[in-house]
Formats: sequence, structure tokens, C-alpha cells
Amino acid sequence: MQFVEELFAQGHPNILGTHRMTFEITKDHELSRRGDCVIAVNATKGPGEMLAEFKRACMQESSRITMRLEAAGIFETIQGAGSPNLSFAHPNEMVGRKSSYASDRTIMIRANKAACDLDRRLMQALRSPQTKLTVRICVEI
Repeated sequence: MQFVEELFAQGHPNILGTHRMTFEITKDHELSRRGDCVIAVNATKGPGEMLAEFKRACMQESSRITMRLEAAGIFETIQGAGSPNLSFAHPNEMVGRKSSYASDRTIMIRANKAACDLDRRLMQALRSPQTKLTVRICVEI
């Protein structure tokens, strides 16, 4: 069975995308240079706003989560796993992690990529506030 969520976000001049263990998309409009895991801001949806059946599917031990990113004609795919420890409780921030750590912000664990692993052309495009990012998250159980 497969469930899908789609949301949109945008770039910001302070996007670095250099964190080695995580990536983050936030509903926040502003970003400091310290947020090196953030890859997009002004998201149209946070973890707490995702559909209940999508969240339940992500909380299955056997779930496989795929996030597809597209901006400025550049595509990137991140694959990871779900966990019963995911809560999808945070209102603004969604974080993917290479580790198995889960917090209220975590939407994916054991991800195959962190911010530093993403296509540098994508990160460069997302340094412009005019760049729109499409995020499609699929979970299969």
C-alpha cells in the first residue's frame, strides 16, 4: 500500500545545505546562516498537518519512504525508512536523518542522503527566494 503527501517550499539566500547527517524543510520564513541542514523555507505544510493515514503508514517498522525534490528543473531523490518512534508532531519543521534518531520533527530515518549529499546545483538554485521547490513524499508499507 502506498500513501503520498505533496507540499511546496521556496529558497532563501541563507540556504547552505551542508549538514552531514540531516536535511530540513521548514514552514518558517526566515533562516540564519547557522541552519546548515535547511534546504527550503516557507513550506506549505508541516509534519503535524499531514494526513493521518500517511503518518500511520510512516510509523510502521517496515515502511519505506521516498522523497522527491524538484526545483529549477533539477530532480533529487532521498530514500529512508519509517519507524514507530516517529510522531509527526512538530508544526513547522520536517527533518530527514541518516541516523535512527527520532524526534517530533523527524519524518524519515536511515536516509541515504543528508543536506551535504544533495545536488549542489539544487542547493545553489535554492539560494534564491524566487526558486520554488516541489516536495513529493511517498511511503510504502
